[in-house]
Amino acid sequence: MDNNTFSTISTVIKTRRTIKPGTMNGQKIPNGHIAAILELADWAPTHAFTEPWRFVIYEDPTVFCKQHAELYKTHTPAENFKEATYTNLQNIGNNASHVVIAVMKRGSNPNIPALEEVAAASAAVQNILLAATSLNIGSFWSTGGMTLKPAMKNFLELAEEDAVLGLLYLGYTDNQPEGRRVTPLEEKVKWVK
Repeated sequence: MDNNTFSTISTVIKTRRTIKPGTMNGQKIPNGHIAAILELADWAPTHAFTEPWRFVIYEDPTVFCKQHAELYKTHTPAENFKEATYTNLQNIGNNASHVVIAVMKRGSNPNIPALEEVAAASAAVQNILLAATSLNIGSFWSTGGMTLKPAMKNFLELAEEDAVLGLLYLGYTDNQPEGRRVTPLEEKVKWVK
């Protein structure tokens, strides 16, 4: 085992944090960095090479945020509509550099369970989060607002069997929170001899 490689990977994994978009500083990430991050996402594990991950990238998060807010306004019954939610959806990306919409595009092989496709696309998302961390870029994986609703699938012109996995807000930050785990590892692992 190459101790230097393990140490580097360990550091990236252990320092990855959820960075709320409001704490991002508005500095733009070069598109080349985003492209490099997406290249690493493309190396996620995939059963039968279905490669079910797809990404929609907004270079200007405010464009997407306005669209997202309008989806909420249009598709929320009046009795459930909250002006504060609408305003938050409009402004959540104001300090972010990019928004990446992560999608699981269901493959045509019926022998591959849908759960495996979601797992593969989620591994691609994790690759994005780790690659961003390695470049000192903050990330926030959100499923709020209309993200998981049919209206978002329609907006993205996805098929019924496809799924939106989340919105990834990416941006530089001056805030690096400490990490912690609530449940000890020993309570999550069972060794069998």
